[in-house]
Amino acid sequence: MSNLQPLTLKNAKGKEKPYTLSDGNGLAILIKPNSSKLWEFRYTSPTTLKRRKSSLGKYPEVTLALARQKAQAYRELIAQGIDPIDNNKELKKQLKKEQEGIFEKVVDEWLLKQKKELAPNTYIRKVGQFNNDVKPFFANRLISTIKHPEVVKVLEMKAIKAPESANRLFSYLNNLWQYAVMKGYCDFNIIANIHKKTILKPPKQKHYSKITDKEILKKLVNSIYNYKGSYSTKNALKFVLHIPLRANNLVNLQWEQIDFEDKLLTIPRNQMKVSNENMDDFIMPLTPQVIEILEEQKLFANGSYVFKTDGYADVPICAETPNRALQRMGFNDEKKGTKIRLHGFRGTFRSLTETHASEHNVSYEARERALDHLPPNKVERAYTNKANYLKELEILMQWWSNYLTELQNDN
Repeated sequence: MSNLQPLTLKNAKGKEKPYTLSDGNGLAILIKPNSSKLWEFRYTSPTTLKRRKSSLGKYPEVTLALARQKAQAYRELIAQGIDPIDNNKELKKQLKKEQEGIFEKVVDEWLLKQKKELAPNTYIRKVGQFNNDVKPFFANRLISTIKHPEVVKVLEMKAIKAPESANRLFSYLNNLWQYAVMKGYCDFNIIANIHKKTILKPPKQKHYSKITDKEILKKLVNSIYNYKGSYSTKNALKFVLHIPLRANNLVNLQWEQIDFEDKLLTIPRNQMKVSNENMDDFIMPLTPQVIEILEEQKLFANGSYVFKTDGYADVPICAETPNRALQRMGFNDEKKGTKIRLHGFRGTFRSLTETHASEHNVSYEARERALDHLPPNKVERAYTNKANYLKELEILMQWWSNYLTELQNDN
C-alpha cells in the first residue's frame, strides 16, 4: 500500500545524514542534507537474483504520480523476467545505434574509411556522386528502413543520364550496405537481392582515341611544339608526349616531385590511381628532352605546381585545358584517326613501344610499369612490385624521347 502523500513530500527537509521515505512496493524517495529529493526504485533482479537500485529522477520534476507510474512499469518488466536497469541500457544502446544509422552518417563514415585507400580524385568523385545522386533521396532516413524499390529507382534515374556511372554506383552501394551490416546499422544487404542486369544495361566498352599512324603522330608532335597558346598548356602537352601520365597526375604535378640532379620523377603512391600502400611510389627517369621542357617551364611557374594556370598564384591547370588545345589544333576527327585527348597519349605510347619492341628490347613488364599498370594476378603483383625496372625504364624512355625528337626534326 502507498504511504507517501504530496504534502509529506513537499514538507520533507534535509537532515544531517541522507534518509529515505518509502512509498511501498520498492518505491522510495531519498532526502539529501541539502533537501534535494531523488526517487529510487529497489528490487531483486529476475535474472541475477541480486538486489538493485535504479534512479527515477528528481522531485519535483518527477511528481509522486509519475514516480508511481515508472515504478509500476518496472514491476511489470520484472514480472516478465526482465531486469529494468539492463532493459534501459539496451534501449539506450539501441537508440544510439539508430541515431548512428542515419543514412547520411553511415555514408560519411564509410567514405572516411575509404579516403586512405583511394586516389584523391577518385575519392572526390565518389563523395560528389553520393552527395548529388544518393543522399537527397534518403535524407534523415535510417539505412535500415530503406527498401529495394527505392534503391532501384535511384539507379534507374542515374542510368538515364550516365549508364557507366550507374554501374559504378551499384557497386558503391553494395559495398556501403555490406559495411552497414558489418557495423550493425541494418540487418542485411538489400543490394545483394537486386538483379543488376535487369535494371542496368551493361556499359558499352569505350576505348580512348589514340594516334598510332606515324604521319599523323608527326603532325601532332610538331603542332604541340609550335603551339602559340599558354606556356603551361604547351609544356604540359610536350611533357605528356614524353611521359605518358594520367591526366590527373599530369595537371597536378609538383616541383617537389622532380629531381633535376638525379633526373627522376617520383609521385607518391597515394596520389596514383593504383593507391595500394604496399606498393612503391611511382618513379620514372627523365630524359634530356624532358629536363629541357621542365627547365623552360620553370621560367613561368614559381609556385608548387609545375603547370599552373595563367594569372593565378598557385593553381594547377584544369585537365580540360590541354584537351581544348588539342581540339583547337585540329586533333578531333575520330574517323580520320586524328582525335586524341590526354588519356590517349598513354594508348599511343603503349601501342608504339609494343610495335617497336625489337628496337628498344625492353620487357613487357617494364613497359607496363611506365604506365603504372599492375598484373591482374595478386601473386604476380607481389613479385613485380618488388622488381626494379629503373634501368629498363631509362632505356625505354630514352628510346621514346628520341623517337619523338626524330618526328619533330623530320618535319
